[in-house]
Amino acid sequence: MSIEVFPVNDLPIFHEDDDFPEEICKKFDFEEGDILCVASSVYSKTKGFMKKMADISPSEDAKRIAEKCGEDPRFVQMVLDTTEDLIIEHPFILSQVKCGHVGVRAGVDNSNVEEGIIIYLPPDPMGSAEEIKNRVKGLTGSDIRVIITDTCGRSFRRGQTGVAIGWAGMTAIRDFRGDTDLFGRVLEITEEAVVDEFAAFSNFIMGESNNGVPAVVFRNAPEWKGHDELYFRPEEDLTRKALKNLK
Repeated sequence: MSIEVFPVNDLPIFHEDDDFPEEICKKFDFEEGDILCVASSVYSKTKGFMKKMADISPSEDAKRIAEKCGEDPRFVQMVLDTTEDLIIEHPFILSQVKCGHVGVRAGVDNSNVEEGIIIYLPPDPMGSAEEIKNRVKGLTGSDIRVIITDTCGRSFRRGQTGVAIGWAGMTAIRDFRGDTDLFGRVLEITEEAVVDEFAAFSNFIMGESNNGVPAVVFRNAPEWKGHDELYFRPEEDLTRKALKNLK
């Protein structure tokens, strides 16, 4: 296996209502089966998934949590507005958004966006990935795979990495259960989160500061079989249960 990786360079600074997929297609010649990873922040910006800080009125809950975390109450209110399940609120907010993704501050961010603007994750990232996939197919004729990425911390480890919050044209999980290892033993629990692995490497190419590379393409990646149950259900998520018991 030999997989090629291409940053999509020289893309413009994007604004609301810009055609993000069209601009990518102007800069890159897609082939069948390519995997396009796109930064959720840039996609959200083009779709208007952002809010002016000045237009947000913080609730008493937002003010209380903001004081504990050292955050702007208006920023915290935006986090609460996009939160489906508040897991912990101090020393940082950890919560689940509607699509199932769990992240610090619900993925709400104010970096790489104009002053006074807060950006939030696409409300339906699976639908967004399918939309990009179809748009690229319409523009180029190439049937590609798409991953929408976000940056997220990990329990037990320092540092952030890219994770997939939406995907289309592939399953999230490569399921090895039922296969055998090199010594003939049957694998019973091995499920590989392939979309997260692509998201993580694309994040390395995109960078976290001023690289200006919101799209990365992988070529020659094989297909795999599996399923889309990437997120633990709340009742089976031991980490979530333990954190909630701390309250």
